[in-house]
Amino acid sequence: MISSADLPETIPVFPLPGALLLPRSRLPLHIFEPRYLAMLEDALKTSHRLIGMVQPLPQSGRGGPKLHSIGCAGRVTAFSETDDGRYMITLSGVSRYRILSQVDGFSPYIRANVSWDGFARDLGPSEHDPAFDREDFTPLLSRYFRENNLSTDWDSLKQADDEMLIDALSMLCPFSVEDKQALLEAPTLSDRRQTLITLIEFALRGGNNEETMQ
Repeated sequence: MISSADLPETIPVFPLPGALLLPRSRLPLHIFEPRYLAMLEDALKTSHRLIGMVQPLPQSGRGGPKLHSIGCAGRVTAFSETDDGRYMITLSGVSRYRILSQVDGFSPYIRANVSWDGFARDLGPSEHDPAFDREDFTPLLSRYFRENNLSTDWDSLKQADDEMLIDALSMLCPFSVEDKQALLEAPTLSDRRQTLITLIEFALRGGNNEETMQ
């Protein structure tokens, strides 16, 4: 397990729209672009093996990609190479971070100076949500899955603990980039659950532009 003292000041950053990583969760990734193959190779040479996932902002004008300021770093905990040189990897979520600045200089991928301040709970034990009412939530989720033609292992969902269930749904549900960012930035598991329910209810209402999400 990585401690706060092991967290580096500079990490490689992987901007990938809609790919949400949360602390203590796992994200499978398919790496094939040359710049990200180089990023993976460099990350594997470090003791922490961290890669920072982050949501990109819509491009406006020239220059490098615009990024959200908060992302989540994951440790490469599994990887396998295909016959044609691509990699299938798994990132295990370690901690959220805040981008302070992008590192100048030649690199095929983005490197950023980051701060881990304010995210101490990410390095702690799994969170619980005492106010989570599964009896009310399950029918809502079932309707959302049905209307979006999604399938899942309902038995596994029933057996999952609060954090695993809420975070898995946050990562897997087909929300927008901005919605994924809202789920990432939720300070606590309870906040993330409330945001998740709001997004599901909003989607079930048809996402009417005249409605304002609270």
